[in-house]
Amino acid sequence: MAINAAVDETDPLLAKRNRTISKSTSQLALVGSRVCAIESLDFEIAENELLNQDLRARSDRVEFFGYLILKWVLCFIIGVLSGCVGFFFNLAIENIAGVKFVVTSNMMLANRYLWAFGVFAASNLVLTMFAAIITAFIAPEAAGSGIPEVKAYLNGIDAPEIFSFRTLVIKIAGCITAVSSSLHVGKAGPMLHTTACIASLLGQGGSCKYRPACRWLRCVKNDRDRRDLVTCGAGAGIAAAFRAPIGGVLFVLESLSSWWRSTLLWRAFFTTAVVLVVLRTLIDFCKSGKCGLFGKGGLIMFEVTAESVSYHLVDLPPVIFLGVIGGILGSLYNFLLDKVLRFYIHINEKGRAYKLLLAACVSIFTSCCLFGLPWLASCRPCPGGISEACPTIGRSGNFKKFQCSIDHYNDLASLFFNTIDDTIRNLYSAGTDRAFSKYSILLFFVTSYFLGIVSYGLVAPSGLFMPVILTGATYGRLIGMLMGSNSTLDHGLFAVLGSASFLSGSMRMTVSVSVILLELTNNLLLLPLVMVVALISKTVADCFNTNIYDMLVKLKGFPLLQRHVDSYMGQLTVGDVVTAPLQMFNGVEKVGNIVHILKTTGHNGFPVIDKPPFSESPVLYGLVLRMHLLVLLKKRCFLSSQLPSQINTSEQFSADDFVKGSSGRRDSIDDILLTAEEMEMFVDLHPFTNTSPYTVVETMSLAKAHLLFHQISLRHLLVIPMLNSRMPVVGILTRHDFMPEHVLQLHPFLVGGMRKLLQFKKSTEFLRDIC
Repeated sequence: MAINAAVDETDPLLAKRNRTISKSTSQLALVGSRVCAIESLDFEIAENELLNQDLRARSDRVEFFGYLILKWVLCFIIGVLSGCVGFFFNLAIENIAGVKFVVTSNMMLANRYLWAFGVFAASNLVLTMFAAIITAFIAPEAAGSGIPEVKAYLNGIDAPEIFSFRTLVIKIAGCITAVSSSLHVGKAGPMLHTTACIASLLGQGGSCKYRPACRWLRCVKNDRDRRDLVTCGAGAGIAAAFRAPIGGVLFVLESLSSWWRSTLLWRAFFTTAVVLVVLRTLIDFCKSGKCGLFGKGGLIMFEVTAESVSYHLVDLPPVIFLGVIGGILGSLYNFLLDKVLRFYIHINEKGRAYKLLLAACVSIFTSCCLFGLPWLASCRPCPGGISEACPTIGRSGNFKKFQCSIDHYNDLASLFFNTIDDTIRNLYSAGTDRAFSKYSILLFFVTSYFLGIVSYGLVAPSGLFMPVILTGATYGRLIGMLMGSNSTLDHGLFAVLGSASFLSGSMRMTVSVSVILLELTNNLLLLPLVMVVALISKTVADCFNTNIYDMLVKLKGFPLLQRHVDSYMGQLTVGDVVTAPLQMFNGVEKVGNIVHILKTTGHNGFPVIDKPPFSESPVLYGLVLRMHLLVLLKKRCFLSSQLPSQINTSEQFSADDFVKGSSGRRDSIDDILLTAEEMEMFVDLHPFTNTSPYTVVETMSLAKAHLLFHQISLRHLLVIPMLNSRMPVVGILTRHDFMPEHVLQLHPFLVGGMRKLLQFKKSTEFLRDIC
């Protein structure tokens, strides 16, 4: 961030002027269509005198092992709770949606088709509106998938309420009702956000808004430890959604996490393993028939293992073609979704009534498509020699009766008139090459493709994973049908490969997609083909646009710090992007000056300078944080004169006094009331100042500074002068200074070159991932 923008908080009065989505580097973001100020997270440990005293007092080995054991215990608790939440998601969705489909089917068996449509559409509308109302009025932060918020948090961005207890509750209730309402949305994204909320709340000791509620959790008192817990929670969410523990870890590593280390890998893997054990235990319990309709569909895992999977060289061309098609369709999907979301944002900004009206219109349109389009398909006779009942009545299956006579089924209704999970299972099923007609598959593909676009962005918890998997499976099976005898692969295997291609084309994942699909289908023999189709699809899609989650992060206004360094940064130095004025404090500062600066600026970090007579010349002593200054003012640890304090700070303060509050919590200087006499007193900042902040010389290239800033997970980077004759600090860099919009605003001459660079990057972005 520039010097006058070394601010991680913005005046709320600017909100109305900054409600545009294009200002992605603004310190305001749209979270669930609610404009809010954001901050960066403090991953750097402030090394000051008070911390050193606390570490010396707690240097015993018992406490160290207690801290280590606590981390593993928290991971275990996260895994258990995530497994239970994932099971509850599936149990509730299967039963609510199952009852709706059973009631509607019974009415159709009695030839009461208009009543059947009325019940179907009304139940969908009620479920959708329930999800939309509780989200709009209680927790707008729960809208959407939640993956962009988790990605931004792991990148170092802290937005209010994204991990609050209120968001957690609404995310669970809203996702269950939204998915049960037959909207073309999934549960994987909301489940990941839910488990990340659980991890964050555990890391801060509960739902307390100020400090950890449980004293035994106060050792998890910094953003770095909480970030690790949220990382484990995010992996547990994917593991719970797909029963894919390894895939969950790889998904976080490949798509969400900005920083990674080996110890975190072990804890994330342990967490997802616990999730798998919990899910398996609960699923085995449901086999006794005590879970209602749960277990009769294809939820949690699609067990479509074929006894033997063989493929030959002749199968390679259609697989390559499938990858190319997946890249094109995936990039087009992202492009159209971006346009639709921008349109939805304009509608949602008009108020809650417009949000609810939009949700109602999409729900009614979806119900009309799901109930009306199957009438366009002709009834097909039940095939012989199958183990599954045909037609299927009162449960999920490949052979829905719908309006057909006995011994006939409606193949299009088997796709439309089901939950997304059951439809995917139908498409993945082996030995069903003759179960669907080309016309029905084509119609379902076009419908599901566009329903997935228009259904996302409503004011309700909704995910993209399952609709993308479903759409990919549809055109995968369609290509398999078109290949005919030219390929030896089963149509169900083509559907799996289609899902892999569309996931890679839209979300640009390769490793995690391959592992998730293999764990999802329990079919290791498909690994080579899935790898090939994922790599091709991602490569083709990277030629057109970015991945869907980066697009959503940008739409929400989060200033995401990218891993790569843009080439234009090599043309600038850090001195070119810092601006004045710079607010600094003396080692012993007047209370009134501190209060004035805190009230007139939103800066989070302030350089502390020692001047004569405390030093021979002005020197940089360190960096003090706003949060620490507020604690000092609250405690009223004041001096009557401008002399260094000789008092032992450990007697007046403890490290717990400086524990950061919950995510998004804003302590304000306006809450501290001081008398006129106290304003004339002084504060010794030396014991509370980080004496070893990271610094760079003003002549360092911006590219090199970006690399340092990102790899060490910094919030502040001090810029010092080249010559000693100047002040000991020139400015402060924060993430805002590395955003392209900010750099181009300071140096407009780069705009022309930037346009050419962006065009070149679109065509060669995939090379960065390969090299």
